[in-house]
Amino acid sequence: MNKESIVLGSGDLYCTEFTGTNAALPNNEVLETEENRLGHIKGGAEIEYAPSFYEAKDDMGKVSKVILTEEEATFKSGIMTWCGETLKKLCQTARVTEDAQKKIRTVKIGGVGNADGKRYVIHFVHKDNVDGDIRVTIVGNNQAGFTIAFAKDSETVIDAEFKAQPMDKEGTLITYQEEMEVTAASGE
Repeated sequence: MNKESIVLGSGDLYCTEFTGTNAALPNNEVLETEENRLGHIKGGAEIEYAPSFYEAKDDMGKVSKVILTEEEATFKSGIMTWCGETLKKLCQTARVTEDAQKKIRTVKIGGVGNADGKRYVIHFVHKDNVDGDIRVTIVGNNQAGFTIAFAKDSETVIDAEFKAQPMDKEGTLITYQEEMEVTAASGE
């Protein structure tokens, strides 16, 4: 039996570089580390899947055929805790240098010739001790740019929008994992 749940709350956001084509994704234990945390998030997270269709239809409306022509998936989240290294993952042209003696990190952003072309595994985990955890994973990069707003009465949150790219030979854009209810019939 499939147990349907009410999902409440936000989660944790992890990001690590994804190299190669059709490479295996790291497992959850490898992804879900403090080193891979993109930042603590504010305003939740959202995954959007948008299919496009083409409909061939006769002039009289008596026959038609509809086919799926393309798909797009986007993962959005607000990142509340961040640093210059975070900006490097959000911007392909960002270059980070550090002067350990002066204790200064400098991030230079811009110049299309500096684009690194990196793709990342974006991994979101919604923890739920009652109904089970949910994990959403994509491979892609931030293609929406970002805004850094400094305001006197609120925290600075960077809104990131990662566009998914196929992660395997099947063209998978999103991997959604949910913990299932263990039943006697399943033998577990």
